[in-house]
Amino acid sequence: MKVWATSDLHVDYEENWNWFMQLSAIDYQDDILILAGDIIPNINKVAVLLESLAKKFFKVLFVPGNHDVWLTKGEEINSLEKFHQLLVLAESLGVQTTPFVSPELSIVPIFSWYDYSFGKPSLTIQRAWVDFKACKWTMKEAALTNYFLALNEPHLNQKSKAIISFSHFVPSMDLIPSRVPKIVKALLPVFGSSKIETQLQQLGSDLHVYGHSHLNRSVEKDGIWYLNNAFGYPHEAHICRKVLMPIYEDGAVVKGIKQWPDAPNT
Repeated sequence: MKVWATSDLHVDYEENWNWFMQLSAIDYQDDILILAGDIIPNINKVAVLLESLAKKFFKVLFVPGNHDVWLTKGEEINSLEKFHQLLVLAESLGVQTTPFVSPELSIVPIFSWYDYSFGKPSLTIQRAWVDFKACKWTMKEAALTNYFLALNEPHLNQKSKAIISFSHFVPSMDLIPSRVPKIVKALLPVFGSSKIETQLQQLGSDLHVYGHSHLNRSVEKDGIWYLNNAFGYPHEAHICRKVLMPIYEDGAVVKGIKQWPDAPNT
């Protein structure tokens, strides 16, 4: 059995949609796929894609990203209600949003949001960041982060030999490369929360997969190996490798994966 990871599928782009829909129906039957958020805002298309992937893999695990809870035309709900709709939908299709647990391996979804622990967003970001228009919440960002993290609390005491966790949002601002463009640094406040990292330390993760930043990275920090393997937008081949990444095989977590900016796109 292998475990594969990706995030930020953004299948509202036809090129991305076709790539995932055309994955082999044979090659991954014994394997697990981690989807670390941002499939598409259209919940009906989320259903089609998840149903397709659930048939191709032994197990698929999923956490919603910010794009997944954007409200589309005709949705008379708030984004928290949509989040829970996505969980119910995924489970109805055989896609797990709860931990996969065996004596050898636990894979733990970590729900999250951003809480400005990476900094306060500028006025420009407040005006331009789509979440502030496309999402409708019943609480402020800090309370929202605490709400999501509270959902993880019952699952932070795993006893398996190896533990893999995954979230959509970034667990530490230290995971963002220092030489990224200024616009990326300006977006740090809406990238994640330092409280995610605290939960990962409590869980004892060996490897954590995250998404959202669209910056493929592989780095060790405080005993946890962090991996971002975003599929990304079609024009982002220079920072996204456009592959499923194997993160567990031959009974062991794969650490030290070469990833952007150290490895070429393949």
